[in-house]
Amino acid sequence: MQEQIIKTEYSEIMQKSYIDYAMSVIIARALPDVRDGLKPVQRRTLYDMYELGIRYDRPYRKCARIVGDTMGKYHPHGDSSIYEALVVMAQEFKKGLPLVDGHGNFGSIEGDGAAAMRYTEARLQKITQEAFLADLDKNIVDFVPNFDETEKEPSVLPVRIPNLLVNGADGIAVGMATSIPPHNLGEVVDAVVAYMEHEDITTKELMQYIKGPDFPTGGIVVNKDELLSIYETGTGKIKIRGRVEVEQEKGGRTKLVITEIPYPMIGANIGKFLNDICALVETKKTSDIVDISNQSSKEGIRIVLELKRNADVENLKNMLYKKTRLEDTFGVNMLAVADGRPETLGLKDIIRHHVEFQFELAGRKYETLLLKEREKREVQEGLIRAVDVIDVIIEILRGSKNLKQARECLISGQTEGIVFRTRSAAKIAAGLRFTERQATAILEMRLYKLIGLEIDALMKEHAATQKNIALYEDILNNYDSMAAVIKKELLQLKKEYAVPRKTSVENAAEAVFEEKKQEEQEIVVLMDRFGYVRSMEAAVYERNKEAADAESRYIIRCMNTDRLALFTDAGRMHTVKAADVPFGKFRDKSVPVDNLSNYESTKERLLCVASVNELKYEKLLFVTALGMCKLVDGTEFDVAKRTVAATKLLDGDELIAVEAVADQGQIVLQSAEGLFLRFALSEIPEKKKAAAGVRGMRLAQEDRLTQAYLLVPGIEISIEHHEKPLVLNRLRMGKRDTKGVKVRG
Repeated sequence: MQEQIIKTEYSEIMQKSYIDYAMSVIIARALPDVRDGLKPVQRRTLYDMYELGIRYDRPYRKCARIVGDTMGKYHPHGDSSIYEALVVMAQEFKKGLPLVDGHGNFGSIEGDGAAAMRYTEARLQKITQEAFLADLDKNIVDFVPNFDETEKEPSVLPVRIPNLLVNGADGIAVGMATSIPPHNLGEVVDAVVAYMEHEDITTKELMQYIKGPDFPTGGIVVNKDELLSIYETGTGKIKIRGRVEVEQEKGGRTKLVITEIPYPMIGANIGKFLNDICALVETKKTSDIVDISNQSSKEGIRIVLELKRNADVENLKNMLYKKTRLEDTFGVNMLAVADGRPETLGLKDIIRHHVEFQFELAGRKYETLLLKEREKREVQEGLIRAVDVIDVIIEILRGSKNLKQARECLISGQTEGIVFRTRSAAKIAAGLRFTERQATAILEMRLYKLIGLEIDALMKEHAATQKNIALYEDILNNYDSMAAVIKKELLQLKKEYAVPRKTSVENAAEAVFEEKKQEEQEIVVLMDRFGYVRSMEAAVYERNKEAADAESRYIIRCMNTDRLALFTDAGRMHTVKAADVPFGKFRDKSVPVDNLSNYESTKERLLCVASVNELKYEKLLFVTALGMCKLVDGTEFDVAKRTVAATKLLDGDELIAVEAVADQGQIVLQSAEGLFLRFALSEIPEKKKAAAGVRGMRLAQEDRLTQAYLLVPGIEISIEHHEKPLVLNRLRMGKRDTKGVKVRG
């Protein structure tokens, strides 16, 4: 066969491939289906547990077995994603209605991860079995081939409740994301029933039943008036606060006890919240908090803040709302797959899709049941007729040569070849017209069925079948009858599984926190050679000056309202608020400057630390390893950003010196090869901080500058060079951009 080369535009192939990938992620991975509220991985995991027989009333099975079976049969995307989905469906603090009953360590609300799947066990919850997986044997949903077409899986689960609202959803697809808050099961069922009774009901009227989201962590939704817009459009922001209670102790002390947290605080954010409170205390934003303790347990959240006497409790609560995640935002984007494509849905749209799905499920279910009842009626009517002519049937069986001959006689009255005792029996047999199904039932009937009581039971069973057929036909042909059945099932589920609302919904005033104005005072910031900083009053420093000078690499006098500038060899300047530096006594604890700024001591080397306010009156000298020099006006570094580029560096270059300089003076540059160049500072031009500068010393190809020394008139500076003293002031004067002189030991 001759090879055929098809030329295609590369951009077209990439575009098509990316669109295919994006749609696969959107439809088959990240977004839930509006009908059952489940992502594919969740649906497949629950169905696999159902297939394995891991029911609520049976023993737990290892999660590794569930994950492996799901991955091998239905979801070929890695075991970690399947196990993570299984764990989330079992976590009561994430799901309003857990779908999996977990046994073992399934993580905690404080962010602890679940144990490995080889240690944990799981089984279905009762409601999952009754409301998510029931009637799968009644052709209630379509089954589709799995990824390798060796198994069949449901395209959607026959979920009886609006799971998308009850459990919510979150997921990140390509170019879109979904974030749906959980709601109260009882309220959602009431809203669905109200919609079924009045399809023209408005979202505002639906919200008489659904007050707002109901998070499993409780809390207080504080923007009630904005919820209507959120539920109409499907997008918006819900503000939620933790619940804070005030407890009085003996001696006039007060405790603030946080008993419920905002839903977004689940996990590692609890630890961050506690750190934020500690930071407020350390930075003197509040002095009302004496102690913090996390007394949370399996019984619930309990974070205790012990306050000093006469603390302003309301102001402190407002400060926690403003300065920490005790008040947080839940971004709502109710995006789901509807009719095969992603769509942002409002509250009424989700309920409408759910109700349409319920009518589809009920229609398919009762069509299947009606078909079975009709088949059963056909058999029952055949057996009842057979009882009346049982003697003839016995003669047919005794006179037939084989089963096929007897069956043909029962179905079509064909008596040829059959030996009858009487002509009347032959005549009756010729008139028999049973159906194939009836004939099979008659031939398989046991003799004890001819007992009088058994015949009575058959008649009663036939009457019940007739009654069921009438009922199913009424349900299928009458909208109100089908609606009544759906509502009855929903209300039964509400009665059995609904729980009281946990989240309060109200309109709360904006938290107003009056921050105490910082009293301006002079301080001294000390930084040691390891990069640890602390600050103290100027008077405290003066009393301990000798020890402070010996221990510190940098000593900066400034006001507590000032900022510190940290210049590094990477050509960056990081700023730190002086107020953020721990303030106290001389021997109080220091903290790494890395913790207060974007500076990373593992990646950068600190060259200079100065007060931003003092820099305004200075000129800064920059010298790089490749010999570039420049002066920059200090006002350029009075910026609001925490990190800026202090200078432009050439490829492979780094800063070696940043110094504040006077107008008069000289500079000495030293290279790695032992070359020295002394020239006047006035030869270095003033540039902007974004400039690279000019060449200060002409270097050999492999040589680099290692040091830059400033010489002040009247002061002699000596260094050790080749183990001998070298007075820099006695070096021969040169010009900028020359090679310098070689100094031998």
